[in-house]
Amino acid sequence: MNEALLLMGCVILLCTLMGRYLDRLAVPSLLIFIALGMCFGENGLLRIPFDDYDAANVICSASLIFIMFYGGFGTNLNAARPVVVQSVVLSTLGVAGTAGAVAAFAHLVLGLPWVESFLIGSVISSTDAASVFNILRSKKLALKYHTDSLLEIESGSNDPISYMLTTVAVGIMGGQDVFIPLLLVQQIAIGALGGLLLGKLAIWSLRRGMFPSEQSQTIFVFAVVILSYALPTVLGGNGYLSSYLCGIYMGSTKLPQKRNLVHFFDVVTDVAQVLIFFLLGLLVTPVELPSVLLPALAIMVFLTFLARPAVVSVLMLPFRPSLAQVGVVSWAGLRGVASIVFAIMAVLQGAETRYNLFNLVFCIVLLSISLQGSLLPRVSAKLHMIDHTADVSKTFNDYQEESDIDFIKIHLDKNHPWNGKTLKELPLPSDLLVVMIARREETIVPNGSTVLLPGDLLVLAARAFEDRENLSLQEIVVEKGHKWVGRSLRQIPTRSDTLIVMVKRGNETIIPGGSTILQAGDTLVIAQSSAAPAPASA
Repeated sequence: MNEALLLMGCVILLCTLMGRYLDRLAVPSLLIFIALGMCFGENGLLRIPFDDYDAANVICSASLIFIMFYGGFGTNLNAARPVVVQSVVLSTLGVAGTAGAVAAFAHLVLGLPWVESFLIGSVISSTDAASVFNILRSKKLALKYHTDSLLEIESGSNDPISYMLTTVAVGIMGGQDVFIPLLLVQQIAIGALGGLLLGKLAIWSLRRGMFPSEQSQTIFVFAVVILSYALPTVLGGNGYLSSYLCGIYMGSTKLPQKRNLVHFFDVVTDVAQVLIFFLLGLLVTPVELPSVLLPALAIMVFLTFLARPAVVSVLMLPFRPSLAQVGVVSWAGLRGVASIVFAIMAVLQGAETRYNLFNLVFCIVLLSISLQGSLLPRVSAKLHMIDHTADVSKTFNDYQEESDIDFIKIHLDKNHPWNGKTLKELPLPSDLLVVMIARREETIVPNGSTVLLPGDLLVLAARAFEDRENLSLQEIVVEKGHKWVGRSLRQIPTRSDTLIVMVKRGNETIIPGGSTILQAGDTLVIAQSSAAPAPASA
């Protein structure tokens, strides 16, 4: 166990340190994590033997729950409403059509039995939410005609059909009697009902202030996410659909301290993605991949250039999309972690195929992410589908909670030069806005003719500074006897690229000016360029 914890800590640390550079690479960052796992694995540099399919299935399935929930939680229904119908059609009929086309190809071209062909088609029939979300966000890929929202909803909601088809294929291979319509209705109905009911119950609890702290509220939602998968699954429904719908329901509702939930699940989801792809890279045995490389390449080429475009073209035809939109949606059909998890599930349930199913699906996923994921931004640009006036973050609900707007406050004392002036008379820049005035017991939402009075507390909104790499904040404590004690800030020599922006004095916070006199015990908060040397400490 100690060795496993050591490995986990080292991997997460390494991936975190690599994070700032990965987004600059042409290839998706998830591909790097797979490669990292393979380097650690049995045929890699560290030669760590790992072939525990059961453990991998549990860890990957659990991680996928949080990815699905947060994918729904971040879905902006207002942005997605124009493409909801198209998304649902692609996530249901599109998955079935893709599975059928790949099954026919595997049988007729590769000569596999129909049942094995159907299993392969079912396992890889869904587009992957983790891959799509990661590429859209990391590459800041805002697409025209709400196409980013379409891809988001399709990839987040199509796993249940793929899961159901895989279950049917495994059941048939095991000699079970499977009634497909009943299984479909059961999976979707119980999954949808469970997710929506749990989401509604969670919102009811959160709005009634039943939790003593923000931490306990976050832990409660964490538990709800787990239940949103486990409860419907135990009852025979689809847990992934339940988690996704629970996330959509909660994410589209105003919640107290929602920003904290966004920050928390951002971290959990990032760790889950790293863990899944690293673990799958560790699980695979690279020397076994050449035996399935040619059939995997054949299936991937057929799927990417024929099956997916044909299915998308036929199903989107009634909505009269542009050829460019069809092209981007066709190319964005990435295969990913869900397909590999379903392949592991089939192997654990005893499904036997001519080609090692896990290795075959792993190769297909690796090729899909490498080719489609890497070229998706370029294909979108070539087809003139990138919307340079939009922000892909707006297709996700968390934009409203993690926007680039910061709020500051200004208190007007009796000598302030703004006293007696209207807001429209103030020399404020266009991107700085007074959004609220607190006046005695009154709260005012101002307009241009609002007159400012002594004692007013102004709340202003401005864009947050984002270039954190080139600006840092440091603290210096002015100890008793230091040469700065009793001196004003204008008397203290500082570099041109260094500024004292705040003085903390006991429980008081002071925004300093040149005449501010420093006292023993003051803590100075100093802003400086990251390239500048640290100022002399007290």
